[in-house]
Amino acid sequence: MYSTCLFCHRPLGANDLIERFPVGRRLAFDAVKGRLWVICPSCHRWNLTPLEELAWRTRIEGSLGLPERERLGPVEGFQEVYRNGLKALGTDFASVSSVEQDERLRTNKVFTAMLYAHACQGMYGAPEYGGNQGEVGWKNIDFAGDVQPRGYTDAEVSQRD
Repeated sequence: MYSTCLFCHRPLGANDLIERFPVGRRLAFDAVKGRLWVICPSCHRWNLTPLEELAWRTRIEGSLGLPERERLGPVEGFQEVYRNGLKALGTDFASVSSVEQDERLRTNKVFTAMLYAHACQGMYGAPEYGGNQGEVGWKNIDFAGDVQPRGYTDAEVSQRD
């Protein structure tokens, strides 16, 4: 479990009031994301709490047989889904016909759904998160991109193109 800020690497302090959150003197709850954060007293950046970190590690790595990650049963993480999915596609995937490629993708619905979702996130997500380089995805669909803080006028959102 971490005890220093992920950004400035200074101590987050101890929390003696909330038993399940021993790290961090200042906590914040983001109601929109449903997420609890530890606020660094030095740089004021928000860090995931130990419980949130555990949840993300479980999503990415899976439960790995660890009791603290298997409260609701075993979990197959993103890494395992990708490892098994790519193995099932076969080393010759790129050289087989498109019909055969489609058939192989259809046999693993979990992998294909995750691959599709992550490809869309990478192609159409905000560039500051690492995908959509040069806003190529947005340009492809004629999306103006992030228009904040200007926003849209009433006329722009109430009329058809």
